[in-house]
Amino acid sequence: MERNDIIDFKALEKELQAALTADEKYQRENAAKLRAVEQRVASYEEFRGIVLASHLKPLERKDKIGGKRTVPWNCYTTPARTSQDETTEISQEKTLLQPETSAEFYRDWRRYLRSGPERYQALLQLGGPKLGHLFQMDVGFGLLGELLVALADHIRPADRLVVLGILHSLANTGRFALNLSLMSYAERESCRNLFQKLQAMSTLRPMKEGLTQEEQGLEKQPGGLQEEERLLQELVGLYQVD
Repeated sequence: MERNDIIDFKALEKELQAALTADEKYQRENAAKLRAVEQRVASYEEFRGIVLASHLKPLERKDKIGGKRTVPWNCYTTPARTSQDETTEISQEKTLLQPETSAEFYRDWRRYLRSGPERYQALLQLGGPKLGHLFQMDVGFGLLGELLVALADHIRPADRLVVLGILHSLANTGRFALNLSLMSYAERESCRNLFQKLQAMSTLRPMKEGLTQEEQGLEKQPGGLQEEERLLQELVGLYQVD
C-alpha cells in the first residue's frame, strides 16, 4: 500500500466526532424550538432564549455550589420531600419573581409558579401597575386566559380592589381585544366566574357590621365603594362579560 493510501484514523475519528456533535446540536435545538412553540412563548426573545439555553442540563443532587444550600437540587425528583422543603422551595420561587420584561415574566410563570395559589399570590405581589408596564405592548398569546383563571380560582374579598386594578391594567395592554377573543371556552367561563364573584362581593360590602353612618358615607365617596363599582361596570364591558 502506497503512503498516500494510508488511512488517517485520527482524522476520520475527529471528523466523525464533529459530525455527531453537529447532529446532536441540531436535534437538541430543534426539540427546544418545538417545545417553545408548544409552550406558546410570549415573544421572539423568549423563543430565542429557550433555543440558546437548550444545551444546559439541570443540576443533579450530587452537584454542589459553595455555601450551605437550603433546598435540594432537582427538588422535583427528590423522594420523601418534607413540608419544610416545600415551604422553603415556594419561598425561594417567590423571591425569584421579579421580572423586568414580559419574556422574563413568562419564563418565571412557567418555570417557578406551578400551582394556582402561587400564581395568584405572584399576581397580587406584582400588582396592576407593574403588570401593565410589563405587558404594555402585548400580554402574549394564551397568557391572558391563564392570568384570569388564576384570579378567578383564588380571589378573596380582601383582595377585591387589587384584582380590579390588575384587570384594569390588563385591559389597557396592546392587542387586548385580540387576546380576549383567542381565549378558550374554559378560560371564558373562568372570566365570567371571576366577575360574578366580584359582583357578589360588592353586594356583601354594605352589610359590614360595626360601621357607623359616617364610615358608610366615606365608602360612598369618590375613590371608595362607588368608584370601585364604576370601575367594575367598566371592566364588565371591556371583558365582554354577558
